[in-house]
Amino acid sequence: MANNLVMSQKERDHLVVIKQVVKGRLSAREAGKILKLTRRHIFRLLKRYHEAGDVGLIHRLRGQASNRGYPVRLKAKSLELYWRPEYRDYGPTLFSEVLATNHNILVDHETVRRWLMAKGGTNVQRKKRPHRKKRPRRSAVGELVQFDGSDHDWFEGRGPTCTMLHFIDDATSRVFLRFAPSENTADCMRAFWAYIERYGLPRCLYVDRGGVFWAEEGRLTEFGRAMATLGVQMIFANSSQAKGRVERGNRTQQDRLIKAMRRAGISTIAGGNRFVERSYTEDHNTRFALPSVGLADVHRPLEKTFKLEQILCFQTERCLNHDFTITLKGVYIQILKGPYALPRPTAYLTVRRYLDDTLHIFRGDEELRYEILPRKPAPRKPPLVMPAANHPWFLKGVGKGIQKPWRR
Repeated sequence: MANNLVMSQKERDHLVVIKQVVKGRLSAREAGKILKLTRRHIFRLLKRYHEAGDVGLIHRLRGQASNRGYPVRLKAKSLELYWRPEYRDYGPTLFSEVLATNHNILVDHETVRRWLMAKGGTNVQRKKRPHRKKRPRRSAVGELVQFDGSDHDWFEGRGPTCTMLHFIDDATSRVFLRFAPSENTADCMRAFWAYIERYGLPRCLYVDRGGVFWAEEGRLTEFGRAMATLGVQMIFANSSQAKGRVERGNRTQQDRLIKAMRRAGISTIAGGNRFVERSYTEDHNTRFALPSVGLADVHRPLEKTFKLEQILCFQTERCLNHDFTITLKGVYIQILKGPYALPRPTAYLTVRRYLDDTLHIFRGDEELRYEILPRKPAPRKPPLVMPAANHPWFLKGVGKGIQKPWRR
């Protein structure tokens, strides 16, 4: 019974040329040029061919472990660690980083991927996604910042379900993260305030058409009004794919950030914000953000005339009644006297509720004193005024000449 000989295509090519050398049809130098090998190595192959025949041209490590491979014990220990509960849902890249950081095991992530696939590990194969044309990055830092909220179980049941507010610079992919109970107007303003204090005012903000940002044409949301006051242009994406950089970043954080907080034992929104502010964001940007060397930074410093507490707030206008009161959500507010002249009735006042939930009333730039009334004030009757002696009522034949008071 004949034995089957398994050779690679490269080895079969070598065999054909070596046979031509044996038959005297090619010289060793000519064979070396064809196979792109040295003349000396051609003589090695000829010696092996004369000693063992066709088998002599098969690579001598066929069926054996590679000399450059990882030790068997190292592979076994790595796989044993992966099947622990805390690592079982890790991807190959993140798992290889954790092996290096926490266990002093240096293994390439693609090697880890092959090991896990061979052992039936989950979460090891990348999902194929449809190809889309990439939009070129902006050429300056702060020229465009993508902003999105990601609702997720960030604490894996250890704490409340919340939202990660995610800023990512389009030019460098530098991220800025904050946790909040939900993607609401107040928390988006607080997160943007923190971004301004860290980097300054960006030129453009790329957002979706959610209720916090988008309103019908001709109207502005509270967040949109604040951006218009600060001079930040808002660009609205027509699809999730349009702001793909921040959407892909959300998936990355749902993998890496969740596992980092699991290792740190974080289970609250406040703890999560301290974690991303003190360590995680800087480490992430160091590893994955593009270098900003040579790029212009077009963030604008905050102007001295801008008071963020009066801009990043909830603002409305109310008409002043004749009794110097205004109404706000069914509550009557009395404007009090102060070191200023009281505004005239029917004047419009600006009412602002700050992010700390305090109420402030302004006439222009001047803040007014006020008092919240427990109930609707009683109507005020004008005081009685005696008409002048030469009033037409006192003329002959008018009003029977009776002198009586009247209400102004």
